[in-house]
Amino acid sequence: MASKQIAAHREGAEIYHGAALCKQKTHELLDKFHLPKGLMPLNNLVEVGYNQTTGFIWLKQQKTSKYWFKSLGASSYGPEITAIIEDRRMRKLAGVKSKEMMIWITLSDVFVDDTNSNKITFATPMGLSKSFPVTVFEDEPEEMK
Repeated sequence: MASKQIAAHREGAEIYHGAALCKQKTHELLDKFHLPKGLMPLNNLVEVGYNQTTGFIWLKQQKTSKYWFKSLGASSYGPEITAIIEDRRMRKLAGVKSKEMMIWITLSDVFVDDTNSNKITFATPMGLSKSFPVTVFEDEPEEMK
């Protein structure tokens, strides 16, 4: 399904290839929209795209990667990650999961609180959410094998 969404948003999008350039452009996009750069710590990206008209972004990597955040725990990033990016928010997020009590939970929304920019909240499609200090994403997470 993500591939179909990506195809629908390719026209008129900025598209980048190569791991180093993709990581740089991902950090620039996150910074532009006031989201922490450590939110997407992906090192092996093969493509990043951003459609400025629709706000749709995508990140492609060859395989799923998992990272360990010291204060957060394990996170999994699938081969295709998509979202609508807005100021302080990524909605309709697909391809990202977080491990909670031995269960992988799909994340659908990430936002930095307007009233307290030191807090970032993650929400699930079921309506559950959890908030953390933004500083959790300042340290580079450890890639899990």
